[in-house]
This record gives sequence, C-alpha cells and structure tokens, in this order.
Amino acid sequence: PARFPDPRAMVDEVHRRNAQIMISVWPKFYPTTDHYRELDESGLLYQRQIAMRSRDWVGPGYPSTFYDPYSRRGREIFWGQIREHLDVLGFDAWWMDATEPDMQSNLSIEERTLRMGPTAEGPGAEFFNSYVLMQSRAIFEGEQSIDPNDRVFILTRSTFGGLQRYGSASWSGDVAARWDDLREQISAGVNLSLSGLPSWTHDIGGFSVEDRYANEEPEHLAEWRELNLRWFQFGAFSPLFRSHGEYPYREIFNLAPDGSEVQKSLIWHDRMRYRLLPYIYTLAGDTYHRDGTIVRALIMDFPDDPNVRDLGEQYLFGPAFLVAPVTELGARTWPVYLPAGTRWYDFHTGRVHDGGQTVAADAPLARMPLFVRAGSIVPIGPAVEYTDQQLDGPITLFVYTGADGSFDLYEDDGETYAHQDGAFTRIPIRYDDASGTVTIGAREGEYPGMAARRTFNIRWIAGPSRSAADFDAEPDRAVRYSGAQVTVRPG
Repeated sequence: PARFPDPRAMVDEVHRRNAQIMISVWPKFYPTTDHYRELDESGLLYQRQIAMRSRDWVGPGYPSTFYDPYSRRGREIFWGQIREHLDVLGFDAWWMDATEPDMQSNLSIEERTLRMGPTAEGPGAEFFNSYVLMQSRAIFEGEQSIDPNDRVFILTRSTFGGLQRYGSASWSGDVAARWDDLREQISAGVNLSLSGLPSWTHDIGGFSVEDRYANEEPEHLAEWRELNLRWFQFGAFSPLFRSHGEYPYREIFNLAPDGSEVQKSLIWHDRMRYRLLPYIYTLAGDTYHRDGTIVRALIMDFPDDPNVRDLGEQYLFGPAFLVAPVTELGARTWPVYLPAGTRWYDFHTGRVHDGGQTVAADAPLARMPLFVRAGSIVPIGPAVEYTDQQLDGPITLFVYTGADGSFDLYEDDGETYAHQDGAFTRIPIRYDDASGTVTIGAREGEYPGMAARRTFNIRWIAGPSRSAADFDAEPDRAVRYSGAQVTVRPG
C-alpha cells in the first residue's frame, strides 16, 4: 500500500499516456499466505521444497514452493488468484518470472527435478523443461475465458518448443552487465530463432550489475554508458526491444546527460525502432501466417556460403538488414563478413560493397555496423511515440537497387485474433531493377478499421548519399494509394 496506494489509478494513468503496462507474477508461494493454503488443500504444491526447509534469496530467506501447472485444477486456481487481485486492475500483459521453475539457486539438476514433482503428468525428471509451457497455458487460457478475442501477451524467463501458441515470448534471464554477456546474447537469440521460437528478447545493459557500476564510480561511468549504448543498438534490432536491470536506472534520460553523444544515439535508435514498425510488424505477422522468423541466421539465406556457418555474432533482421553488433569496449571499427551472392549497402552512408568479403566497417560510438541487401524494400513509417499512432500515416519505401526485390506489407487490427480468421491485409510491393520501377500491387484482404487510403513515398538508394539514413529526406516520388495497383517509375 505504501508504494502503490491506488494501483488501478496508476494503470489508468499509464493508459492515458498511450502506454501499456505489464506486471511480474511468480508461480511461487509462501506457507503463510491464503494462496498457498488454497493450493495446498488441493494437493497442488510441490512438497519436497518445503520438506527440505529451503529458503529463497529474498531478504533473510523464506520457505516457499511452486504450484503444479500440469494439473488443470492447479492452472484454474492460479489464474483465479491472478484474476481476483491483478487482472481486474487492467494490466495489459504478464511478466511470468522464475518459470524454470527457480526453486533455489545452485541446486544440481537431479535435485531440481526431484523438487519439481511429482507433477499431474508424471515425474519431474520427465517434464522439468516444459514447466514454462504449462505455466503460460494457465495465463493464456485464463485470459481467453474472459475475452477470447483479446490478444494475450506473456513474457517468460525460460522457454520450450511451441511456447508461442500461448501468446508468449521469452527473455534470456538475469544476464550480467558485461561485454561477454552482451556477445553471448547474439548467438543465443539466433539459435532460439533456428529452434522455431521467433519471439525473444534480452535485458539491454544486463540485469546483474557489478559494484563498480552500481556504486556509480566515476572512473567506470564511461564504460557503463558505452556498454548500455552498444547493447541498446543491438536491442533495437532484436525481436522485442526492452531495457531492464538492477540499479542504475535504465531510462534514456538516466543513462547519459542531455545532449551527450550517448544520449543522442540512444534517442536515434529508439526513434528508428518506431519508424521501422511497418517492417517489423510484417515480420511478426509472417511468424504466424508463414512460419517465419524475425531474426535469421545467415546460413538460412546463404546456405551455399561456407563462411557463414560459424558466424555467431552477425545475423539478418528480416530479409533486408545485416546486423553486426559491437561487443568490445572502445572498438570504433568492426569486422563484418558480407555473404556472397549479392551486394550490400552500408545503411548509414549508402556505400555499396560486394559480397563474399570481410570489411572493416566504421563503428563510431553513435552507431553499429548495419548493412542492407541489394534488392531490399524497407517500409518506413512516420515518426510516432506509440504503436497505434497514425496507423494511416504515410509510408516511405526505401528501395535498395542492384537486384529485383519484393516485400508484402502486412497489417491487421493489432488487438484481436481476427487475423486468424482472415481479417488482415497484404500489399505486395515489387521492384524491377532493369527498369527501376516499383509496383505497389492491389491490396489483398480487409479488416475493420484498416487504412483505406495512404500516401507511399519512394526513395531509390543507389549509392553513397548524405541522406542514405535520413527517414525525413525529400522522397524521389510520392503516390496516393487507395488499394488499386500503382506502378511508379523513377525520375
């Protein structure tokens, strides 16, 4: 009550500011609580954890255990408790922490499986890794029972195959604020995508902070800011873009002084993420409709190039962008391998490079190496501050010449499951390199509230230009689109 005297008013205020709010919930219970007793009376708590008199890491340490989500009744009780105390307050999403389940740190695998069981499905040793799947199911089915057409979003600290069926994404856990941890997030995320889990994220800046950063020691402040900025640059090209961690605070205005190079770069990447929403939302739609993935290992697109097979620190963000995050303190150039079989544009300068070579890419503090494949069509939206602002706003098509290209712009209502029944649109966009023409095809499909008309601006990127990365530069052409096919020629 002292911290949150009126939670409903707080949630309402967040909504008034055009934001949404997610609350952290654990499947963990203390013996002194009514929630514990309700589950215990039905035999739905793991008893070995209590019998071992284990204490958690909170304060002096308290006895606790986890409930059994493999039981339908267990899931119903757990959701009922959440519904009674939290869901009625209007929270938009669920941050389901400790879903390993995290009984106690530093236990052996054997002991962990013993403490997670027996489950309603069988021994913990058999079902241990799938705890998160059943936990997410509890929340998803609970939400669906109230409003089956309202999209559910769940963020979990562990994952399992098929987790996305329950509206869930995962983050990589409580990683440390260190350069090697930043580096490891890249290959970890790429491997999640290869495993059929397209929606993942990480704690930008690292969750667990060394004392030298937590104490804000002046001699380490520059490194702290650089680490956060480099991680932020990587995060802007991750499936989910989120900053989180222990003190120091991670807001842009807390990380660096106003007007500093670090803060300017943080703001630029934050704004760029919003400008890329038409591109990113299409990638997200493809994960459902076309079994796609947002982040792609290079081997997925360049299987005949042996040089990409062991590249764990580069990846594709959708079909267009080649991303190479900087993961070393003080680095201002960065080796980037450009896959063979195509040409690549430096996103920031427009300079063109042949594929099949490693380049020493410029990597000033303000930006990381970012390349775009020739033939790419990248839709850029208007400058917005929240996702459903200006849904009918103009879209600028950045067309990277040198190869034929295509992009199917995807849109739906962004709020319901109507897209599962066909309520969505696609606008096929094609580029013919020989003639330089861009064809914006006839709109396919419809949904309530869709933008019936909009302006498409077009920029042809063909080489070095000071405005190569300027989203607000004067377009080469502009057309008004109302759903019928339009062909646009340069000049």
